[in-house]
Amino acid sequence: MKLRNLFIVAATMILLGSCGAPKTIGYFQDLKPGESELVIKTPVEITIQPKDKLSILVNSQDPRLTNLFNLPILSQQIGIESNNNQNRGLSGYTVNKNGCIDFPVLGEIKVQGMTREDVASYIKKELVSQDLIKDPVVTVEFMNLSISVMGEVNKPGRYNIDRDHLTVLDALSMAGDLTIFGNREKVLVLRKNEGVQHVYGVNLNSADHIYSSPVYYLQQGDVVYVEPNDTRKRQSTVNGNNVRSTSFWISIASLLTSVVTTIAVFIK
Repeated sequence: MKLRNLFIVAATMILLGSCGAPKTIGYFQDLKPGESELVIKTPVEITIQPKDKLSILVNSQDPRLTNLFNLPILSQQIGIESNNNQNRGLSGYTVNKNGCIDFPVLGEIKVQGMTREDVASYIKKELVSQDLIKDPVVTVEFMNLSISVMGEVNKPGRYNIDRDHLTVLDALSMAGDLTIFGNREKVLVLRKNEGVQHVYGVNLNSADHIYSSPVYYLQQGDVVYVEPNDTRKRQSTVNGNNVRSTSFWISIASLLTSVVTTIAVFIK
């Protein structure tokens, strides 16, 4: 009986150990409420790049003048839906490969590397200096900026950048957060810069690592990829039944219990 009890205890411990909750599920594990203070990086402004599409509207007290500088409003075609409802019916400027747009009257303007505010300020200054409009109000908006979220999230897909300072946490929230199988210690952010693909890692378990990351603030075209954790990787085998899987240890425990029970019957 002692032998039987020993095997049962051992099998139970193995089973419980294999089912234990991982310690890497929780976010921000280095934070202590009321005690932790972190310095967040200065927000990185999104700058204009080739192939970006811009909405530029000029307004003033004289609509007849401002109409010369505004592209015509396109009527929405029946049966065609836009990915961004805010941009429906608006005609925009697409930045060419040289980083320029062709603006009415002012001609070609180099906008690559500029922010929305930079472009608005520049156009306003040129309109006033050339005595085209005395009191213009220039509004510049992005029309096609997006990021992609892939991997172990609840709603993978492409999402529009709807604010100036979109963070990696915002992106994961838009994608419905990580699944229980997402590797919180290794979230990858892929960023292409001047033809070179850069890859950054973000550890969601560490608030200090998140807020100090160079990709805490996302840029247009960034790809956020959440790797699967070990549990998900084990499930990708033919039947998930390998030496590190829960099903494997359940099978071992059942086998040990059966062996012990058989031995006990013969001993009696």
